[in-house]
Amino acid sequence: MLSRVGESIYWMARYIERAENVARIMDANYHMILDLPSGVDEQWEPLVVTTGDEERFKELYAEFTRENVVKFLTFDPRNPNSILSCLQAARENARSVREWISSDMWQQVNSFYLMLKDASRRDGSIELPHEFFVEIMLASHLFVGLSENTMTHGEGWEFARLGRMLERADKTARIIDVKYFILLPSVEYVGMPYDHIQWAAILRSASAFEMYRKRYGQIAPDQIIEFLLLDTEFPRAIHHCLITAEQALRNISGTKRGLFTNPAEKALGRLLADFDYTQLEEIKMYGLHEFIDSLQTRLNHIGSTIHETFFALPLAPAAAPSQPTE
Repeated sequence: MLSRVGESIYWMARYIERAENVARIMDANYHMILDLPSGVDEQWEPLVVTTGDEERFKELYAEFTRENVVKFLTFDPRNPNSILSCLQAARENARSVREWISSDMWQQVNSFYLMLKDASRRDGSIELPHEFFVEIMLASHLFVGLSENTMTHGEGWEFARLGRMLERADKTARIIDVKYFILLPSVEYVGMPYDHIQWAAILRSASAFEMYRKRYGQIAPDQIIEFLLLDTEFPRAIHHCLITAEQALRNISGTKRGLFTNPAEKALGRLLADFDYTQLEEIKMYGLHEFIDSLQTRLNHIGSTIHETFFALPLAPAAAPSQPTE
């Protein structure tokens, strides 16, 4: 497979996953607002912090109001991580590899983009936010389902799976980190009903609320952290994402676990091995923020090594100087 084809499929999947994650975070925040006690202000700035676009937002908008944040994260073409921008990028990547993906996949990503483009023409207003963001999530799920069932499970499919899992792990880590340092306005709320409302919002942001309640029952911060970070079975837990990403990477290169043939396999395999033997108490001793900050740095490094290993074009050797003719 050509490196440009693998790169386009990889980023197509990452952008679709990114758009879905933003929609999920927005929907969870709307749910949380409905449950807030009187006198507590709505929290919109944390959503921008979660996506890592705080500086860009401040360049474009004066304050973190509901209208500004919703427009910035959903429709603003000046924000490369808005849902509309992500879908436009996914569509362009899909267009460039139409011979490698199924026609059903192309039709879905094209329809997905056109749906958002049409909604963006309504002055950025969303009449029914829950229904709108659920529609985005379902459109993403449909694309992934079509990828699973209509695309050959070869290198291209593995690159898509690799990109999707790394993107998902990164966003889950960001969601957890924001809770500790931004979302909670005062330590006085810790352990209070408002704190429980926020932790429930964190679970909903990762579509983990129901599965968590089925396993643990009561809302407990330590169990939520353990579930979202270390669980090996829940598909949006970081540990599960790393397991699946490593499987995809090794299927691409044909290397058995325990060995590595390139820097990407080494970096991802080492991170997964650390997660295999990490326990919640060790994370708490190290510091949750410090642990997640280190995790995101390592995920960024893995992304860089994947690019260098599979997508970066080798430099052409310098041409030999021409010899003068006699």
